[in-house]
Amino acid sequence: MKRRLYAIRKMHKLFRLPDPTADEAVNIAFRRVRRAKLARPRQARGITADDLRSFIATEPDTPIGLRNSAMLALGYELLTRRMELISLTTEDVTFQSDGTLKVVIRRGKSDPFGMGRIGYTSKETAEKLKAWIEWRGPDIFWLFCPIYKNKPINRDLSPTTVKRIIKNAAKRTGYDQATVSEFKGHSLRVGAAQELLQRGYDTVAIMRAGGWKTVAVLARYLENASQNVWK
Repeated sequence: MKRRLYAIRKMHKLFRLPDPTADEAVNIAFRRVRRAKLARPRQARGITADDLRSFIATEPDTPIGLRNSAMLALGYELLTRRMELISLTTEDVTFQSDGTLKVVIRRGKSDPFGMGRIGYTSKETAEKLKAWIEWRGPDIFWLFCPIYKNKPINRDLSPTTVKRIIKNAAKRTGYDQATVSEFKGHSLRVGAAQELLQRGYDTVAIMRAGGWKTVAVLARYLENASQNVWK
């Protein structure tokens, strides 16, 4: 409903018309709906560090498995959304002298003008990406691309590809269908944020890693984290 109200508000603003959503009757009705719907919004199931290792281990020893392993590892450590991951280009990635990666993420939800944020990875993820790029070759613009008849295709992947890779990996790992359905394209970002919290990183570090602008938004990602402060 919030998205629809926003769309109505935006269209009226574009046509320089009075905003009907600003009417007090609309605001009252919206508050009533929110009070009536007490169920909490369902969050994507976060991928844990153990999940990530298992998912990657089940990928086949094929070019597709090579690509998927690199995508899962990179998406997790960069805390990317689906669109951010598939929008990465080869030029966005720098292999550093210490064996890690420096990546410019340009297509953030909160970054409509593509100014970008900087992310870093482990050496292990850098090695996975290097192996993928060596197979893919230097002439592909997109960092991750489709594969057809065992050849890389120079175009970007669809957002649903990320979700499909995650769900297929969850199935191979042995999760039941009900649990598999809880994994979404956003599970990489959700799970990585929760993992960083459990490892003891502070709020500023997690916000920096994931590009969050407010603590309130980050808190929604962390609310299902398995963290017992009394241990």
